[in-house]
Formats: sequence, structure tokens, C-alpha cells
Amino acid sequence: MKNIIKISIFIIIIFIVAVFFMGLNKDTNYNTNVLTGKKISNISLEYFDENKFYKEEDLKKNNYTLINFWAAWCAPCRKEHPLLMQLSKEKNLKLLGVNFKDKKKQAEIFLNDLGNPYDFLTKDELGKSSVKFGIYGIPESILINKDLMILKKFVGPLSTEDYDSIVEIIN
Repeated sequence: MKNIIKISIFIIIIFIVAVFFMGLNKDTNYNTNVLTGKKISNISLEYFDENKFYKEEDLKKNNYTLINFWAAWCAPCRKEHPLLMQLSKEKNLKLLGVNFKDKKKQAEIFLNDLGNPYDFLTKDELGKSSVKFGIYGIPESILINKDLMILKKFVGPLSTEDYDSIVEIIN
């Protein structure tokens, strides 16, 4: 009986150690490369000021759309905002802003102070809709074409290199 208990304990310890070492070898970095080339679907984002929803059909009307997830409380969002203002001047690109887990009044102040680059403004008050896009933090942006194919995903604030890349893709 004592041998069975000792063997059982030994097997459990080996199992725990094995699981621990397998966890150490797992890649924990979030890799967005797997999203590129995939089609997005089931889009339903509530407009910021209206009781309507922005849907897939609306995205298909645009040659290219940059979906930007942002919030007024997000310091990096402030940093990327001038680049979004520049991108809003591009004729072949529409900007869809998704206000993420924010207070409406704060978001309005942010846009009044810095300017509103968005052609369409939606909200995701609880962050549940953004999960469908693979968003885990903000700011993040996704460039898609009219076929709803993800061309590129940008994690973190847009840089001048990202800006140049977007302009190159859409022109």
C-alpha cells in the first residue's frame, strides 16, 4: 500500500513538473501576422452618437478602411493622433474610429481638442466587440480592403513608418 502511494505521488510530481516546463516553452508574444490575409466578419459596432450599427455592408463601400481603436484616457492614442489627422486627408482611405471603454464626455473633449480624423465614429463601451478584431490593448489599428481582408495590423501607436506603409498600400 505504501508503495502505491509513493508511486502515485511521484507520478503527480512528474506531471506537475512536465506541465511547468511545457508552459515555459510556450510563446507568449502576441503575433498579429496570423491575422494578415484573413477576412473579418460579423461586424456590428454601435455608432458613437446614434442608435444605429456600423456593419460589414458599410465597410464594403470603402476601397480601404483603417479601423482605429482608441480612448481619451490613452496617452499613446494622443501621440498617434496627428498621423490619423494626416491620414484623414487621403482620398482612397476611410477612417473608422472605435472608442474603446471610454466615457462619452471625455471622448468628445479629446476629439474637440485634437480634431476628429474619423469618417465614421463608433463605440465599444465594454470592449466586447473589439475582441472579435483580436484587440487586446489600445491603440491598435487594422487596415482592410473593400473585400474585408486584413492587409495589415498595427499594435501600439502608429509611427511615421506605419503611416508611410499605409499610404503605399492604398495608393
